[in-house]
Amino acid sequence: MAPTDRHNYLHGRYDALHDSRMQQKFRRLAPMPFGVVFLPWAGMTEADAREHFRMMRKLGFTNLKQTMGTPEWPEERTLELALDEGIIPYWYGTGGWADVTPELLAKLGLPESMDVDEALAHPKVIEYQNAIIRERIHYDRASRPDVGGGIVEDAGVDEWAQDKLSLGSDPELRSDALPAFRKWCRATYRTIEELVHAWNQYEVGISERPYTSWADFESDADLSRHDTERDYGFIRDVLRFKADYTLQGIRRRVQRSIERDPDEPMRAGGEMGLFLPFAWRGTDMEGIAQEMREAGSFYPSIHLAWHLEEVGYEMPRTIYMMSSICADWFKGGWAATWESTGGPQQFSGGEGWEPKARDEIAAFTVDAGAMAQLQLSNLAGGFKGVGLWSWNYRRAGWEGGEYALLNRQHQATGRAIRAGSIAKAAHRYRREIWDGHKEPFVGVFQNWDNEAIWAAISVKGRSFFKHVPVRARVGVGRALINANVPWEHVTASDLEAGLAPRYRTIYLPSQVAISNELLTLLRDYVEQGGRVILDAPGGWYDYRGRVLDTDAGSPFERLFGAVVTDYAYSNNVPRRLRVPGAAAVRAGVDRLLDGFIMELRLTTAAAAEHFDTGEVAVSRNRVGSGEAIILAYEASASCWKPGNPAAEAEIRRWSLGDDRVPYSCADGIVYRLASRRADHYFLVNDGPARRFALETPGYEYRACTDAETGEALDQSTGIDIGAHDARWVRMEK
Repeated sequence: MAPTDRHNYLHGRYDALHDSRMQQKFRRLAPMPFGVVFLPWAGMTEADAREHFRMMRKLGFTNLKQTMGTPEWPEERTLELALDEGIIPYWYGTGGWADVTPELLAKLGLPESMDVDEALAHPKVIEYQNAIIRERIHYDRASRPDVGGGIVEDAGVDEWAQDKLSLGSDPELRSDALPAFRKWCRATYRTIEELVHAWNQYEVGISERPYTSWADFESDADLSRHDTERDYGFIRDVLRFKADYTLQGIRRRVQRSIERDPDEPMRAGGEMGLFLPFAWRGTDMEGIAQEMREAGSFYPSIHLAWHLEEVGYEMPRTIYMMSSICADWFKGGWAATWESTGGPQQFSGGEGWEPKARDEIAAFTVDAGAMAQLQLSNLAGGFKGVGLWSWNYRRAGWEGGEYALLNRQHQATGRAIRAGSIAKAAHRYRREIWDGHKEPFVGVFQNWDNEAIWAAISVKGRSFFKHVPVRARVGVGRALINANVPWEHVTASDLEAGLAPRYRTIYLPSQVAISNELLTLLRDYVEQGGRVILDAPGGWYDYRGRVLDTDAGSPFERLFGAVVTDYAYSNNVPRRLRVPGAAAVRAGVDRLLDGFIMELRLTTAAAAEHFDTGEVAVSRNRVGSGEAIILAYEASASCWKPGNPAAEAEIRRWSLGDDRVPYSCADGIVYRLASRRADHYFLVNDGPARRFALETPGYEYRACTDAETGEALDQSTGIDIGAHDARWVRMEK
């Protein structure tokens, strides 16, 4: 049958979002590093090290993510041995090679028209590139690649460190940062009147004496004339200042790295779990990704023991959520996890951030199946490479005996063999993966300013408020993953770049703060046929912490056809929502809600559902060719934990409307990556062994194979997957 999905996903516009000389080089070379951390041990011999590097190559690993020096083994010597044995000693693998241009080929005495993949495998090219890598190994410490941890992995330039302030990962403005914050304010606001307005100083309870001039502002030595804990506009600016300060430091390092060696990539992102409240921490991950556009790769660290606390140590769905959001922050750029789990973890992970987590053990089994779930979820989310901590285990102290691909006897385990098998397949199909894209039905909106206002609310309010926007996007993601609805995160900058039509639906989960500019963009999108969904407590504030105007004629009302008259809560006055479906209606089944309620007065919208109280539960407003929907209850945040199938179904019902996903599988999780030659399906089984019935009525394929083994599969009879395992299926077009 002919393909039925003819939606324009704007792949060209997507790829252009972070286009640069460096990203173009990556696309030409198509690096797919699967690297490991090699940890020398006391008494290790050169023969031991070489044997391990050869084992890495045999299994399918291409490079070192990192090594560490010991009294017996200087770091440089380990890196040299790895290179001698054909293991690129840095995280970036062939991504750190000089571009294979006609000029380089001519210089090496090769035909200028030689195919790039043929050139990459040619001994002369490899020798040339290895010479560059070897030179980097012997850079002086101030300029050689930094293979350690931290938010920026770059050339190790340390001058910026002397300017560092006590910023702290929180909304507090510490005294030594105050002079820099004042400079930031004067650079951000053209006039003192703009600052006074942004900080709401003429509103009740904020300031008894608003600033009248910049000199007046400077004279307020400790900002005591302003309520720095209750004004959300001020708190938002403190968080923005901290984020901008970090970005400025990264920008300096990028400039120096490019000046020194324009072919050597940097990486930035950091050792932070992706379910943390980044705005509350004064961190802008999308901004960090933007800084890597000219410089290299954006990455997260994904460790089961360290980075799943906020989601109750759940996997495997959360792995896709993490890989997806990083790739989605860096659309068109090289994203990957340059530090991820290599083996089992029980004692590690440190003490939890949250009180509840301090009494829990972040303990995991990492066998071959779990490794497949991890790596295939990474590829499905948009990653192009991985760095695994670690190849072998530390033999003493902290993390001793944990994290390793190898067992305690330094033998290859099932997880090591499976990771290597996936690495080989990823290299084999790396051109298709680099050419690949998600084809999302739903864009899940994520916005730093909204999260900053949630963070501000948490300063004097309940501290958990800072987690709400993260929980909400997890909830939407869960609802869509559980029915195999393709989706990705979308940001305000994406919408400003014209990406909105890529999505049939844009879902705004728990957007307590919204700007009029965003609402105007969304109205244009809806007029062209898009669908926008807002749930509670959406639209409470603007990005300065002022109550949003939703009255008649406002951008909010013009989009949603409704006025928010008030917000309530399903508690002392409970609200129930009828479960959809004929059988449920006949049985009178309803669902008791818990959470925020939006009280609506409809103008041009129609009521699609009511609470049992008679209040509007769902409104629909036709605008041009599309519609804007309000779910007047906490739909997304109520799904952040597993076990809410009715709530998840409601999210899907309104997100899809009459649209039908052109593939399906009722037996488990399926992610799809589309490319021109073949589509790649990643099947994840989080239960007992079973047969997946993968149906693809919307596409035409001529062959179905297991991407790892090459085994021909008969899609019509189902695809077997082991317990708590995953499988990579390639569908050739």
